[in-house]
Amino acid sequence: MFKNLIKTFLLTELGKGLRLTLKNFFVKEVTVQYPEERAPQSPRFRGLHALRRYPNGEERCIACKLCEAVCPALAITIESDVDEDGTRRATRYDIDLFKCIYCGFCEEACPVDAIVETRIHEYHMETRGENIMTKDKLLAVGDKYESMIAADRAADAPYR
Repeated sequence: MFKNLIKTFLLTELGKGLRLTLKNFFVKEVTVQYPEERAPQSPRFRGLHALRRYPNGEERCIACKLCEAVCPALAITIESDVDEDGTRRATRYDIDLFKCIYCGFCEEACPVDAIVETRIHEYHMETRGENIMTKDKLLAVGDKYESMIAADRAADAPYR
């Protein structure tokens, strides 16, 4: 008890805190000024989803619904129909980005490499309903960033 009383009057905890503050006061800052500077990003980062096409322009998705089945958050909804040539295609492919946990299981489950998660992390929603990525939006992202996606897939090939 007498020891605690002395610590209280001598303000030892305050001295320890001030010593720590002074020690770190002269250390170089590690803050990244975001819009101008970019922090390094892992090549295996998982961000915005995209649906890919074959080089001839045909959609890759065959509506096997494996991605929908493997999604732990139940964020993917797929409806399919059979085309006149006998192939099955997705008529509806929706991903709810608010539900998605960006685990990458959909990407791993896809047998034709149709759904991918890009390195794009700078996107936002302003109005209600923008969190639902429809098939058209996913294809537009895939078309716009196909060169980046293909380069990432080629670099990631040894790990597959």
